[in-house]
Amino acid sequence: MPGGLLLGDEAPNFEANTTIGRIRFHDFLGDSWGILFSHPRDFTPVCTTELGRAAKLAPEFAKRNVKLIALSVDSVEDHLAWSKDINAYNGDEPTEKLPFPIIDDKNRDLAILLGMLDPAERDEKNMPVTARVVFVFGPDKKLKLSILYPATTGRNFDEILRVVKSLQLTAEKRVATPVDWKVKVSTGQVPSQPGRPKGCPPSGGLQGLCELGLCLWRRRPLGGPFHFQSL
Repeated sequence: MPGGLLLGDEAPNFEANTTIGRIRFHDFLGDSWGILFSHPRDFTPVCTTELGRAAKLAPEFAKRNVKLIALSVDSVEDHLAWSKDINAYNGDEPTEKLPFPIIDDKNRDLAILLGMLDPAERDEKNMPVTARVVFVFGPDKKLKLSILYPATTGRNFDEILRVVKSLQLTAEKRVATPVDWKVKVSTGQVPSQPGRPKGCPPSGGLQGLCELGLCLWRRRPLGGPFHFQSL
């Protein structure tokens, strides 16, 4: 399908109608990190659970200077009405207000520009709907992460939060986070891991880094093996 973004690409500075009014994307992001995520249709069960979880996690994203913004091929009016269902699903007052805006892309202009359409899933007019796409942008407006799920599969927003923590850490420090890496939400500390990961140096200052899951890798010239390198 036409359109799409690659890692390192700058976010297009589009204008769009949303549930909080008309926005220009770069102005909306400001100096924050940003997550733009699309869903297939309003008033559908899986999408309701997804945006409900995103709303629940919104304070955690806000703590990390991350702005959320959703998108689908539905109208602002539909978004506002559906927001009541999302809040009710979360056990909150069924109002039209969510902790993030939703973009009206009923003409599919942005979905085409950003490569978000799922050709296998279509609406009542046989038009393709948006897939479950996640774009994470850094404060420099460049794409740091992209995830593309088909319309039939719901996402894990706790995993998206985990990935954002990793992106922010690795943007600040020359480190790489290993499999299943997590930060304790309550303290902000990296939990120690039992034993040493395979390949960790047997002793020295790097052992502590490995136990924290903060190993930095350095490749030898000419494609040689990876080696640990101190910070």
